[in-house]
Amino acid sequence: MQIRARTKKNALVLDLFGRVDVNSANLVEAVSHCLRDGYKNIVCNFAEVEFIDYLGVSAIAIIYKEITNQDGRMKFANIPAHLRNIFSITGLDRVIEIYSSEELAINALKEDKIIEDIKRMQLRRRFKRLPIGIKVELKGRQARKPVCIKVNILNLSAQGAYIFGCENFRLGDEVVLKFKLPPKNEEFQVHAKVVWLPDKQIQLHLQPGMGVEFVDLPGELQEVMVKFVERNVSHMTSDE
Repeated sequence: MQIRARTKKNALVLDLFGRVDVNSANLVEAVSHCLRDGYKNIVCNFAEVEFIDYLGVSAIAIIYKEITNQDGRMKFANIPAHLRNIFSITGLDRVIEIYSSEELAINALKEDKIIEDIKRMQLRRRFKRLPIGIKVELKGRQARKPVCIKVNILNLSAQGAYIFGCENFRLGDEVVLKFKLPPKNEEFQVHAKVVWLPDKQIQLHLQPGMGVEFVDLPGELQEVMVKFVERNVSHMTSDE
């Protein structure tokens, strides 16, 4: 097997050629060398691979373990149709993310990095809530579900929001929110789930309303939300 290494958009792409089999020790050595040189975002491009056997699968498992043990990330791209079956049989496709192109694999690495950076933030920062009054359009995620137009987000975080003025939904309902964040008024659309409803007997001042938790939030959008909340909370603190 031959290997060609190249960099692309802060990722290292390993183009593999030939057969991944008993003679694949050079793949393990190449990955070890890349890690020593500081490359931790690696895409293996299988477009020119002709054959993989179970010894080759073992080599792939070894490099995956070595990369993850050193806090790296690895994606696969361009698996030829005649090789996909072995990835399915051995379960590699359930462990290593596979993409139809190296561009998609590289974008996934970037997404991972954004999410990882957010997770590394202190818990206090991640869950800061910003009191805010902005309009939001709200509708059920599925057709024929309820709709609330131009109700208010009363507080916002990178994880969710409290929405005032709507009582058309129940716990567990999946919803779609559309809202604009100042000062650019860029419009965002996010999916969320209703996770809290105020008690009418105890929390009448919060009626009608509900708490939602964002789901399937892209890493780039979550980063925008984190920065927006952090910036505005900081301004509020400095003004006090």
